Amino acid sequence: MTKNVAVPEMTQNSSKPMQYPPPRSGNAGASYPIHKRFLARLEVCNHGVTPNAWTDSMKISSPTQAMSVSTLVDEAYIAWTARYPSALDRFEEIIGASKGKQIVMFLDYDGTLSPIVEDPDRAFMSDTMRDAVRDIASYFPTAIVSGRCRDKVYSFVRLAELYYAGSHGMDIKGPVKGPKNTKSKTKAVLFQPASEFLPMINEVFKTLLETTKSTPGAKVENNKFCVSVHFRCVEEKKWISLAEQVRSVLKEYPKLRITQGRKVLEIRPTIKWDKGKALEFLLESIGFANCDHVLPVYIGDDRTDEDAFKVLRDRGQGIGILVSKFPKDTNASYSLREPTEVMDFLHRLVDWKRNS
Repeated sequence: MTKNVAVPEMTQNSSKPMQYPPPRSGNAGASYPIHKRFLARLEVCNHGVTPNAWTDSMKISSPTQAMSVSTLVDEAYIAWTARYPSALDRFEEIIGASKGKQIVMFLDYDGTLSPIVEDPDRAFMSDTMRDAVRDIASYFPTAIVSGRCRDKVYSFVRLAELYYAGSHGMDIKGPVKGPKNTKSKTKAVLFQPASEFLPMINEVFKTLLETTKSTPGAKVENNKFCVSVHFRCVEEKKWISLAEQVRSVLKEYPKLRITQGRKVLEIRPTIKWDKGKALEFLLESIGFANCDHVLPVYIGDDRTDEDAFKVLRDRGQGIGILVSKFPKDTNASYSLREPTEVMDFLHRLVDWKRNS
């Protein structure tokens, strides 16, 4: 039987640390009204969602189709980077914010450490990226926070010294022996806030496997505490019928909800837990709760990473970096274009730390 290892009790932050980066003024998404209206999650309980709204939202999650005119995209991206500058270009600014603080790294997997591929089972990270993550973890506490099943993402990364938060943070496990750069005396961390939903998730997974068989290209993935329905290989004209198939199954499960990512529909428990909550829990577990001498750095590419970016912005403490080649409304502060730039950023952090 799985045990949840005790960690220090989560406490509310009573004193606001100095804010970095400063809150944005005005409407952050004002420049992107067409996209912003689709950013709200499509919940199963929202019976008023029309098929067209579903399709529009699914298109927004795959910008390569939604934005096919390269010139317009380039112009929009240049304008967007004025608000969300490259983390490589502003590296010295980021390092300046870390003065006197312990950096703690949080990394998404798909689209951040590995490229987005048609077959999610083949989203392998390169050996050079693995080396970069290993080096980062030797200097800074490091966690992988992914929508994937924790065991699956571990099989891709294969670094035992990291913390892993799978299923959008609903399955968290730390290294048996804590890294030397943590303050926590807890030797192991295991937290699964959605354990009671496991039988339900398995049942829904099996039902969706059968229900979506009629949609060529659809792939259903069991990520332990959530189910992912990938439509990357589904013809766009079949997106509406696929979305309706998923909704028809979920009508029988009011304790589950649907959210969206990059060409994927996610079925998750309705509990108030996400990547942002996982970030806070991990900071607490590592030993950096309620202190102003820590700088969390979170790098991710998907809509689910926005929960973590928002936590950092609300705390006024930490740096969110969005990985995207296309302009998106985001709570991040900086941007990187693709996983190769993420690797460059990790290398620069390691070089800076070694030299300092």
